[in-house]
Amino acid sequence: MNKSDQTRLDLLAALAELSRIRPEWRLGQTIANLATTAGRVDAGCVWDLEDHEALEAAHTLIEQESEALADVSETVAVPVG
Repeated sequence: MNKSDQTRLDLLAALAELSRIRPEWRLGQTIANLATTAGRVDAGCVWDLEDHEALEAAHTLIEQESEALADVSETVAVPVG
């Protein structure tokens, strides 16, 4: 398997993880969020987004969203005792 194939597989796994974390995001929204996070903001941003850029952006979003969910869980947690 070449590096490009592995990047694509990793990106698809990251998309699945983002879908689990943010199920309310439609796939198009997720791709647009990846492009924006990668710094692509022009009209053809999704078209020009490289897989390695999308993968890096996906990792960034996964980290940000996971931290946000953890913060919410800590705020909502009810002390036992």
